[in-house]
Amino acid sequence: MNWITNYVRPRINSIFSRREIPENLWSKCDSCGTMLFHREISDNLNVCTNCGHHMNITPRDRFHALFDGGVFSEISVPEPVNDPLHFRDQKRYPERMRAAQKATGEKEAMLVARGEIGRTPIVAAAQDFTFMAGSMGMYVGNAIIAGIEEAVRLGRPFVLFSAAGGARMQEGILSLMQMPRSTVAIQMLREAGLPYIVVLTHPTTGGVTASYAMLGDVQIAEPGSLICFAGPRVIEQTIREKLPEGFQRAEYLLEHGMLDRVTDRRELREELIVILRMLMQLPPATWGDLPPPGPEELPEDGAADQVQAAPNPALEDAPRKE
Repeated sequence: MNWITNYVRPRINSIFSRREIPENLWSKCDSCGTMLFHREISDNLNVCTNCGHHMNITPRDRFHALFDGGVFSEISVPEPVNDPLHFRDQKRYPERMRAAQKATGEKEAMLVARGEIGRTPIVAAAQDFTFMAGSMGMYVGNAIIAGIEEAVRLGRPFVLFSAAGGARMQEGILSLMQMPRSTVAIQMLREAGLPYIVVLTHPTTGGVTASYAMLGDVQIAEPGSLICFAGPRVIEQTIREKLPEGFQRAEYLLEHGMLDRVTDRRELREELIVILRMLMQLPPATWGDLPPPGPEELPEDGAADQVQAAPNPALEDAPRKE
């Protein structure tokens, strides 16, 4: 044995047989700075295990945790006109869209789906803040309308998770038009006697807060969420005064009567089940491992989408979309 076999060969082998280690195994909490292992934070629904800070979670991951068994069906959304204003700043609008789609793996900033939570059929929509800051464009407006139309057709409550920086500037006035469009769609739920529940997540700002995000029958927020129309920095620069501690955060809004609840993400599913079943006049949910629906609970074809809720006087008097 000599230095060639003892050093050079093992050194060469270590270079060519080095295993690739993913770079995203650890995440740093934005609040306390704790390094969190990716499996640990994923199992905790992107909530810091040290300080409880709620980090961003994608709509798809949220739905996997929300729906029974992580099973849900996506609802198709009509495609809007591509780049209607031919907008360009540092990049063309289509280029920004392609970059956002590649980074997130999603088509747009909102995902709409139907499924069951605690054996309670619902339709849900969630915004993705990582997709161009969750900005409200024509697709988001179409998604809300498609979700509400499906909820009215099936007689289900509609749950929306908001997270947005406001209207999408690349679509100009067309993005602002989604504010009245979504408001009219919510009125369809009102006329059908169906609950509309909004869960405001961090951050929910701009035109989203001025429209569908604050029109829920029940307003719930995740802890520490920034909820406002104009941000605190803009307000401070305008009035030239120091704002109160925690101004425009979820806890501050709850204290001043703007919200009904501030609920930890890990407890949100159970709370939504209780609220939804109360509003739909259903019996209390059975907690624990739920057995699959029996033949007496489903129609003959076994389609979960056709499960009917208990009679609701508000629904009987309201017109139904055929």
